[in-house]
Amino acid sequence: MKNKSYIGISFIILIFGIYAVPKIINRFSGNDLVEMGPAPKFELTNQNNKKISNKDYEGKVYVVEFFFSTCPSICPIMNRNMVSIQNEFFGNPNFGIASITIDPANDTPEVLKMHAKELGANSANWHFLTGDKKYIYSIANSGFNIFAGENSKVAGGFEHSGLFALIDKKGKIRCRKDDIGNPIMYYDGLEIEGVNAIKEDIKLLLKE
Repeated sequence: MKNKSYIGISFIILIFGIYAVPKIINRFSGNDLVEMGPAPKFELTNQNNKKISNKDYEGKVYVVEFFFSTCPSICPIMNRNMVSIQNEFFGNPNFGIASITIDPANDTPEVLKMHAKELGANSANWHFLTGDKKYIYSIANSGFNIFAGENSKVAGGFEHSGLFALIDKKGKIRCRKDDIGNPIMYYDGLEIEGVNAIKEDIKLLLKE
């Protein structure tokens, strides 16, 4: 009886292994990252008062976020996690970050340069970008479909998501799938699970 039970359990493990292991492996293959379409084109001014556009990121894998320097809520968490991403790929010329302010009236190039210094954002390919407010909101809300807006009733006066967008070397928005096979579209920049996921997928895209 004992031997029959052992054989039965072994058979279940074998069958599970046949079907489950490939799913785990395939989940993290580069070809499984979904292509969501082209990232919006943009041209803004960085912390060094230099014009930066999407063309400066051509041939690079990069991450996009929307933030503002005086944000009292989620931005400090996003900033800390983005620094972690920077450090993971520091010195890689094929990786970059675009942090776009949603409060350009306050976040001038000078303010953004000081903010970058305070954060420890010292990668040459990490640009803190500012420009016309309406133009920036169009990039966020219509281009990426990542919400950003003004709201005098919330702390800081602005609302935005804590999402990170991942762009491949060809300028396409890419993402992994969730556990039931749906594209997640963007990565959670507030939770360690989302940060670890985007790091893994950056590595995959760098190999493409």
